[in-house]
Amino acid sequence: MFLAACIQQRSSSDIAHNLDVAEALVRRAAGYGAKLIATPENTAFLGPQFHKVETAEPLTGPIAERLRTLAASLGVHLLVGGLAEHRLLKDGRRDPHHCYNSSVLYGPSGALLAVYRKLHLFDVDIPGGLTIRESDSICAGDEVVVVDTALGTIGMSICYDLRFAELYRQLVERGANIIAVPSAFTLTTGKDHWHTLLRARAIETQCWLLAPAQWGQHDREGKRHSYGHSLIIDPWGIVSADAGHGEGMALAEIDLTRVAAVRRSIPVAQHRRL
Repeated sequence: MFLAACIQQRSSSDIAHNLDVAEALVRRAAGYGAKLIATPENTAFLGPQFHKVETAEPLTGPIAERLRTLAASLGVHLLVGGLAEHRLLKDGRRDPHHCYNSSVLYGPSGALLAVYRKLHLFDVDIPGGLTIRESDSICAGDEVVVVDTALGTIGMSICYDLRFAELYRQLVERGANIIAVPSAFTLTTGKDHWHTLLRARAIETQCWLLAPAQWGQHDREGKRHSYGHSLIIDPWGIVSADAGHGEGMALAEIDLTRVAAVRRSIPVAQHRRL
């Protein structure tokens, strides 16, 4: 058993401030004894999409290096929920129009254990007048990522991926017993869908789900609000921790024997016919 933490922050276009907040919360979680700490989507930057491309860096850049060093200094597994990773064109030049929305996992030595690039891009017209076209500035990834760690086998996803159950089935079939869903769910969709979707994915996969989230108003104009409620959910679909609304974290003990017990109780993998 080990303690996990899902960080909840309110990122903006101020990268330095966002990283300061994230680091303070990660350090606090480590102080509580957390061994796996996850930050939300858009950890370093949440602002206009076209500015995200301008802020994109390689995963050897100063933003990622600061977070890698943080993991090593604390001796924790640190899952960074979403960084703007610059994209290279076939001729080796940097793509001036698109980057990746990437989640990275660092081990307690600071080693880069895995990189997941968001598969499903959020192109929607949300009731209330909010239009988001993530594909205007983000290039979709093309790989399902599962990584073995000393704590467990972690499947990686980001936010809008949550609506595509087939991805989570792939994660389980590749051995995941913990699934990360770092997110920036909008207030409008979050209040109706967030808990339901996460509990459904936990029940379907019979995995622990870690869902660090953004919260609150992100811009002066008041156009972008995130729902918050960072969650940790057990393999039976029970919410073990909910961060509510505001800066902070969800903390819960992760017991992987619970995964085995639930899968023995309801052996859906054995009964599947399609």
